[in-house]
Amino acid sequence: MPLQPSSLRELEGLPDRQRRLLLRAGLGLSVGGSALLTACGGGNDGGDDADTSSGGTPAAAPAKVSSFALAVLPDTQFYSRYATTDENLQFQRKYGSTPYIAQTKWIADNAASLRIPFTIHLGDVVDQQGKPLQWQVADSAMKVLESAKMPYSILAGNHDVISDVDYVDASSQSANTDAQRNLAKEPYLQAFPTTRAQQQSTFGGRDPSGFHEYHVFNVDGNAFMVLSMSWRASDAAIAWARGVLAKHPTLPTILATHQLLNIAADGVSPLEVPYGLMLWDKLIRDNDQIFMTLNGHYHGGARLTKTNDFGNAVEEMVVDYQMAYMGGNGLMRLYEFDLTNNKIKVLSFSPWVTQKPTDTLNEFDVAVLKDANHQFEIAIDFKKRFARFNPNFALPAAGNAPINERAKAALLTNFTEPASSVRKAAANPSDYPVVASTVAHWRFFGGADGGVVPVGQVIQDETGANPIARQPLAVGGAAQEGDLTWSSDHHYLSAAPGSVRFSNSVNSPLRMSSFATDANAPLNGLGFSAGYTVEAFLKIPASWTAANNAWMNIMEREGRRGDVSGIDASADGDESALIFAISSLREVQWEVTPSTPGTRSPAANFSGEIVTERWIHVAIVNDPAQNSTIMYVEGAPILRNASNTNGIAFTSASDRMIIGGGVYADAPSNGFLGSIGEIRICSEPLSADKWLTARKS
Repeated sequence: MPLQPSSLRELEGLPDRQRRLLLRAGLGLSVGGSALLTACGGGNDGGDDADTSSGGTPAAAPAKVSSFALAVLPDTQFYSRYATTDENLQFQRKYGSTPYIAQTKWIADNAASLRIPFTIHLGDVVDQQGKPLQWQVADSAMKVLESAKMPYSILAGNHDVISDVDYVDASSQSANTDAQRNLAKEPYLQAFPTTRAQQQSTFGGRDPSGFHEYHVFNVDGNAFMVLSMSWRASDAAIAWARGVLAKHPTLPTILATHQLLNIAADGVSPLEVPYGLMLWDKLIRDNDQIFMTLNGHYHGGARLTKTNDFGNAVEEMVVDYQMAYMGGNGLMRLYEFDLTNNKIKVLSFSPWVTQKPTDTLNEFDVAVLKDANHQFEIAIDFKKRFARFNPNFALPAAGNAPINERAKAALLTNFTEPASSVRKAAANPSDYPVVASTVAHWRFFGGADGGVVPVGQVIQDETGANPIARQPLAVGGAAQEGDLTWSSDHHYLSAAPGSVRFSNSVNSPLRMSSFATDANAPLNGLGFSAGYTVEAFLKIPASWTAANNAWMNIMEREGRRGDVSGIDASADGDESALIFAISSLREVQWEVTPSTPGTRSPAANFSGEIVTERWIHVAIVNDPAQNSTIMYVEGAPILRNASNTNGIAFTSASDRMIIGGGVYADAPSNGFLGSIGEIRICSEPLSADKWLTARKS
């Protein structure tokens, strides 16, 4: 039996490969406006692939079945974005290939042998709909399928439309749906017009807006329909979809849409959302043909079985890997329909990982996910489930070997997953690498658990040069002394046995608690021309909301970046030259104005959305020799990194460093909500074996 963690601390320490794949890449999810980000759970590194036969006897060949498989492409948005020159060709420069084309080429190459008659794209084709180069990447990737005569359906996600506004309630149908769009200006309809969809041999039609389409594919004498509904379907589009179903009353139907089912904070449980419930009521529940739904949008994977008005099961599934390592690392799915054994078998895998150069692989490069929410089976008696509307549904004779097992075996042939690193908790408060280039290291512990950190409390710098002190309440607007407390809670890899908790922080009206260096602290005047490494342990509470806490600051430097000589005129001059914050989407943001001469343009690194109520370690490493600044979350390099940002500019050597808050236009702003364990700043780029998550020896 797998270990069942009794606390989040135990969960953090589990040597679970698939959990790390997403969590350590900074994965987080959102519900409604501020979704709860999901993470993978569980995983048995050997169970599914082990030879369980006794005495070394080769396992018998699997019995033949009658099955076919559908390929599913979850959100490809970062694959489209980071393969462009706008983003410095990040995939090509490092790997010599790109994940989107790796996916579609794998489908084209394996469709015949693996009996894949159709591919379903779940939307968010691109990340930024206004960037033509991203559409060119998507165009090239999907042309691989077209050239191979491999039919597919596609739909627009929220990132693919000009107006990206979520559904809240029934009144939402009056705005921001396909009915209110200027169709002539929508880039999605220009990249994937109806004329392009008509080239698919399976194409059945589109609604008048051009955003929604249906396809019919045939396999072994049975016909199936895929009904693809784009972001924010109008009432008219739903009526169109109902009409399509009415015209094809015998076809078992898969509803593909970008948003329908979400994922709860545990990373595996399904969570229903208003838009999905609306589609259930208006389209799914009284149309017995819809036996299965697929959607992306929410990061991770989960499934839910619901019962429709006819007493039949509808299998709802969400899958989206965009917040995993490398924007998804090429992960996709196969859905094998095993009509012999009455099962739908789901495989999540990456055809890109197995083609990466060996010297680029690391422990996050997992070719096949084994978690229970990413590799699973659904029992479904196909003939019985379809009997009410299609009594003639055929059960063909068995004629092929099981598909998913063959796909998995082919992927793993000649591929060895990189070994996982062993991460050990600290043996004592001194069990971490001491680095000579440390210029400041603040460790927040020492007070009674839950006790108030008094105004004026000094937190010593381990170097002795840059102590910080809690700032007067007047600096924080409506701040109260009890808003900042000691805690014994900490990241399991932090040697510091505690943290400080910032409570009740609100952006407007300002309520903020913070620490700051002295005006004459040496740290204030450092430009870090030789590079730097900044580390922090953080935990964001479930009470965080974008409305109250967007762009909250972990650390900033006083002063306006507009006063830095040579600053790019297009930059917001009232911002700080150093911003370490949490964005409106609950991403970790690192944005600095470089100290190098010439025109200085601030540039940012962003993580994925961060899971609440879970400690994370963040490291930002600036290496002038590589002309790069890379952010790592839980040890995984994030995708959205910056170049040409060497050093950190400042306006005055008396501009203090602020911890737990920041400044805007020289006024206090955007206090931190949550816990900070320790922060260390070094004046050189450090490798991971010298980070605070490593051990002293």
